[in-house]
Amino acid sequence: MGIPTKEELKTALKYAALLREHGEDTYYLAKCLLNLNYRMKIYEDVLDKADLYLHSGEGAQEHAMLSNAIKLARQASLGPGEPEEEVPT
Repeated sequence: MGIPTKEELKTALKYAALLREHGEDTYYLAKCLLNLNYRMKIYEDVLDKADLYLHSGEGAQEHAMLSNAIKLARQASLGPGEPEEEVPT
């Protein structure tokens, strides 16, 4: 399976939003696509922050940015009503 082009993803997200707005997302495919796209952006930010941290000589400021990005990614992975687990740092 190939990766969708930017244009294909843009079109899919556009129609996913329309399905949700019109209440026609019978099998929750649009909801899943929109949620996964949202979370993917957060995970990509974690990768960017990790890369910056490693290339900065493991600086304290970059470490804090990476830690915050990881925390946001964990929060984005929680389902409705799921408590956030305490993770040792």
